[in-house]
Amino acid sequence: MPVEAKLEERIEIPENVNVEKRKEELVVSGENGEIQKKFEHPSIHIDIEDDEVVLTVDEPSKREKALAGTYKSHIENMIKGSKENFVYKLKIIYSHFPMEVTSEGNEVVIKNFVGENKPRRARIVGSAKATIEGDQVIVKGPDKEAVAQTAANIESMTKIPKADPRVFQDGIYITEKSGKPLR
Repeated sequence: MPVEAKLEERIEIPENVNVEKRKEELVVSGENGEIQKKFEHPSIHIDIEDDEVVLTVDEPSKREKALAGTYKSHIENMIKGSKENFVYKLKIIYSHFPMEVTSEGNEVVIKNFVGENKPRRARIVGSAKATIEGDQVIVKGPDKEAVAQTAANIESMTKIPKADPRVFQDGIYITEKSGKPLR
């Protein structure tokens, strides 16, 4: 099987977005904030040329091609997040015991879940922000990974082991990811 000589991926940097490389870390800043991420791999090189981020891989294997595609997606998400927030929406659902959900510092506190006395706490990751509006929890932020992990932390805090989710539906569930409703 012949091996490709070189793989090159280019990502355009839009206006009002600044991208700089610090050792193995890529820093993307824009009007919405700054996102930093470490990209370490001995075969994949990231450079900034004019108004483009260039990913190059010399003699790529199948795994390195896949990883270069992943890096490209991460960088595109960082650029998008520096311009606008990623938004995840969660719905609070209960039948018998009314839940009280609040955002306190870097945690979302869930009180009276299925009648429990001790509140459950979900950690807010990185630069994400969580707000509660009625029966909705809205998680926003420039870093897609931090927003998604925060939403997952909130959802997992209300999972009950050994309970059939078709019968027992109390909890907080992700209903929308970055403007796309879930089924």
